[in-house]
Amino acid sequence: MLDAICKYDEAEPITLSVFKFQKLSDDDIEKYRQALVCPACAGKAYYRKASKDGKAACFGSRYHQSDCVEFKPSAAKAREELHAIEVNQLVVDSDAMIIDFSRAAKVSKAKAQQKVLKETSSNSDTEVKTKPEKRALEEEAALPFKASSEPESTSGVDKSEPEKRVATQGLEKVLHSLLRGSDLASSDLWVYTDEKYRWRAKNLFVNFADAEPTENGAPRMYWGTISHTDKQRLWLNPAETKDVGIPIDMFSSSLASRFDLQSRRDFEGAGIILFGKCFWNKNKSRKIIQLWSNDVNRLFISKADENE
Repeated sequence: MLDAICKYDEAEPITLSVFKFQKLSDDDIEKYRQALVCPACAGKAYYRKASKDGKAACFGSRYHQSDCVEFKPSAAKAREELHAIEVNQLVVDSDAMIIDFSRAAKVSKAKAQQKVLKETSSNSDTEVKTKPEKRALEEEAALPFKASSEPESTSGVDKSEPEKRVATQGLEKVLHSLLRGSDLASSDLWVYTDEKYRWRAKNLFVNFADAEPTENGAPRMYWGTISHTDKQRLWLNPAETKDVGIPIDMFSSSLASRFDLQSRRDFEGAGIILFGKCFWNKNKSRKIIQLWSNDVNRLFISKADENE
């Protein structure tokens, strides 16, 4: 995108070209970059500065409408659309989904499913609140799933109770599907964040724009896009809202190596999803979303396509 609308002043939004925007002072760029939207479809937009290797400054958006004139199909976009279709189908076909936080370890999927099979808690939809001193997770319950595609013996099985279908999915496809407007975040699908705790998807997945501190620090899966990071790379600033910050100082180096984030530009416009807790800072002027246990396995970043 060569142009973007800046809605810093909601009463008088202005259209800025990327050439004009990059000539603004650093302070003005930091002030306006989280107020950008696509001029065609009004999807939330981001600004990426020019890179040292010759890539030009640009505007972009991970929220273009499919019929937006600024939406330029690419291999990356097509892949994200396929992920959205796959997850939508999963929502329709499955009774529950296990989130596999170990992106590379394929073997762990079967083990995770076997653990879920051992759960024998009630099928009730009633939420069970855990004690604050324990892990502040909600909706503790489990279903007796048939997690394997292998046939099982039917002797002694009550055939009046239908088999439960469980799927396993990694954070990459979950994130891409949310960015591309899948039905996951509004569905009643049970989602397991480990072998014991499950959540309704509509209560688990929260866009940064809707983030609010939770009772007893109960975690959620927060998602959206990154506007920018500070010069020291201690914080991530979501594009969807100005009053949320994500501290990364405890794991910034491992984050950079894991997702190939070599410069501040690599963060700009990137999609992100993380399992964490939301709370107020001391002055209650900014909401903090902290990665659960500072475990980078519970976070995924998808860098923006250069042609976004």
